[in-house]
Amino acid sequence: MLMPLPATLERLISEYEGFLAEETSASSGSQRLHDVAYSLCVSTGTREISDALDTARAYLAKAAAASPAPPRCDRRVVTYSPPPPSTATSSGAAGRPRGLVPLPSADACSAEG
Repeated sequence: MLMPLPATLERLISEYEGFLAEETSASSGSQRLHDVAYSLCVSTGTREISDALDTARAYLAKAAAASPAPPRCDRRVVTYSPPPPSTATSSGAAGRPRGLVPLPSADACSAEG
């Protein structure tokens, strides 16, 4: 079954709970509350709002547990302004054109952690 993005489920749950609180304090039915409840049911493949909320919360917990860990090594390319055009074609000490910086190897990244 296709599931919506976790952010979408979080927004729907938040809206539903907000409209539900407003409805109990005002003691009147809200079309928007029914629309959000319907969206939650359709998004989770359920027919009852209680089941939809349970399914959505379980899915969010599972998605949070399965989210990838942040990368351990920052592999962004770091460069500097190239020298004036007259020396831009000469090679650096390591035989690389000026303005290029090598990336660390995967082994260097794993040794950092």
